[in-house]
Amino acid sequence: MGARATDLDALVSERSRWRAQGRPVVLTNGCFDLLHPGHVALLEAARRTGEVLVVALNSDASVRGLKGEGRPLIPEAERAEVLRGLEPVDRVVVYEDPTPLAVIRALLPDVLVKGADWDADAIVGRAEVESAGGRVVRVPLVSGRSTSTLVDRIRHT
Repeated sequence: MGARATDLDALVSERSRWRAQGRPVVLTNGCFDLLHPGHVALLEAARRTGEVLVVALNSDASVRGLKGEGRPLIPEAERAEVLRGLEPVDRVVVYEDPTPLAVIRALLPDVLVKGADWDADAIVGRAEVESAGGRVVRVPLVSGRSTSTLVDRIRHT
C-alpha cells in the first residue's frame, strides 16, 4: 500500500474498511520537522505493532504554536512528502490543532504509539484509545537523536 496524504474524512472512511478487514491500525503523531534516525526508529517500531500506520502530522501553524517562531524549519507539505516516502508509513494526515485529539477520536486506532519521553498519563488520546479497546505503546528513544539537538548542532557549526 503506497503512503499518501489524505484528509481526515477520507481517512475515517478507509479506517472503516480496515476495521472490517481485521487490519489493526496504528497511529503516531508529531512535528517531524527535521527527520532523523530517532524518527525512523519510532516509525519502524510503530509499524511493527499493527498492519496500517497512520502518521498525524502537526501543521505549520501547530508547530509554530508548540515550538515558537522560526519553526518549523521544513514546510508541512514537504514534511508530509518525506513521511509518505518512508516504507513503514501508509497514510499521513495533517492537523491544525495543538494536539491530535480530534484525529485520534475520529480514527480510534487499535494502537497509539508515542516516544518514551512522554509520560503515559500525558499521552493525548490515551483514554479514548484504551476505552475503545485499543492500547498505547511507548517506544524507547534513540539516545542523542532529537530535532532540538540537531537544530542546535546546525546553528552552532
